[in-house]
Amino acid sequence: MATTVERKQTAFRLRTDLVERLRIEARRENRSLNNLVEVILSEALDTRQPNPETMTAIEEARRGEYCGTLDVSSFDAFMKSINDLD
Repeated sequence: MATTVERKQTAFRLRTDLVERLRIEARRENRSLNNLVEVILSEALDTRQPNPETMTAIEEARRGEYCGTLDVSSFDAFMKSINDLD
């Protein structure tokens, strides 16, 4: 079963030396320039790291810092337990 991926034609202005490097890499990998750029961009977005503030919050949460108990028995109880964390 073939799957069709919708694509949108887009234009970018890139440095000529970068385009040449991309062309060389595309040839080396036996890919089209378009495919190589699409793969590179997809991989870059898939591996992006959160910003430093978010990473600090993630690390605090993993260590259990600022941890409290949330009451989810009702909305009012939930809101009260959130306010009690402060």
